[in-house]
Amino acid sequence: MSPSLPPSSRSRLSGGSAIGREAPPTTVVWDPAMTAYDFGPTHPMAPARLELTARLAQDLGILYRPHLTVLAPDLATDEELARVHSRSYIESVHRVSEDPASPLPLLGLGTEDDPAFAGMHEAAARLAGASLLAADRILSGDAVHAVNFGGGMHHAARDKASGFSIYNDAALAITRLLDGGLERVVYIDVDAHHGDGTQGIFWNDPRVLTVSLHESGQTLFPGTGFANETGGPNAPGGAVNIAVPAGTADAGWLRAFHSVVPAVVREFGPQAIVSQHGADSHRDDPLSNLEVTVDGQREVMNSVAALAQRHCGGRWIATGGGGYNVHSVVPRSWTHLVAIASGRSLPVSTPVPEGWAEKVRQDFGVAAPETMGDGVDIWWRSWETGYDPSNPVDRSIMATRKEVFPLFGLDPWFD
Repeated sequence: MSPSLPPSSRSRLSGGSAIGREAPPTTVVWDPAMTAYDFGPTHPMAPARLELTARLAQDLGILYRPHLTVLAPDLATDEELARVHSRSYIESVHRVSEDPASPLPLLGLGTEDDPAFAGMHEAAARLAGASLLAADRILSGDAVHAVNFGGGMHHAARDKASGFSIYNDAALAITRLLDGGLERVVYIDVDAHHGDGTQGIFWNDPRVLTVSLHESGQTLFPGTGFANETGGPNAPGGAVNIAVPAGTADAGWLRAFHSVVPAVVREFGPQAIVSQHGADSHRDDPLSNLEVTVDGQREVMNSVAALAQRHCGGRWIATGGGGYNVHSVVPRSWTHLVAIASGRSLPVSTPVPEGWAEKVRQDFGVAAPETMGDGVDIWWRSWETGYDPSNPVDRSIMATRKEVFPLFGLDPWFD
């Protein structure tokens, strides 16, 4: 079992490190066909971010690690999709997919966020199938960790598309784990945007704890995810939301994560963790107002892996999500995710391979980052250092702790 991370320190994980004594069997679900999830050349969710991630992980040798298996997904069937989405909605996606000229904006299909395109159903069902395959590998024991960096479509609701998301693959993976015999699953979402779709799907399900760390809905889509959103009548405390203010950087973001997430995960006692690692919390992302770095994102990835090791026998499914700095942020962030899931993280000082950098220059006309990190100090303060009511991040943390900690039998001031 990996040691717990220090509550307040410069990262002891700035170099490469192993999650456990032995590298866990890991599945990465990837196929170039997943880039067919394409809303068009002017849409911010460019499929090139997936291709660049796969290429970077390959060029760094991560995809060749002996305990790592790369598998291509099948399309999720309509029956599988119906475990989370309404049949009428699935039929509507089929209809728009076959005839993009007849959008259904009331269902979120054919909107500015989710433009209709031919083959939409198949493209979205493939991403969903990837997370279902990840769940099947965990259930069968063929993998302890599984990664679908093409997934993380967390805004999709039961009967509506939203925020670039058609089918909610993370919710499908969670449901598959529950159907396969698990009794409790934690969902951890660190995308800059609130994981509203996944929260809504499991709002009243006591078997699932959804935790979202995001920029406040006062300044960012979808305008939800406040501290007082804590779950339905059958699942009090089943939703935990940490809404940090715009401008929050590594120190505040990491303090917020560690001041809430480990405690509620410990008390819930999950048998698996499903996480969403949208890279749009980065300071260079065009669609959010946070100031997090790749180094900070990597620290949270290591922390989620440690939580899975500590509480779930390692069982962990990691997905991608948002992230719209296509060439310099998303591929580095998600390559770190694959490396960490496969048991050995990359030092942030690792040079970016020249072949990959040349591809970025050729395809985007810009210089690639030189290393796998942003060259920052990600020092952060633990909750034990005290609550500062003048600090807006601390006020956000305390708002969440006051709402949910008593529901877990915890003291919001001291635990």
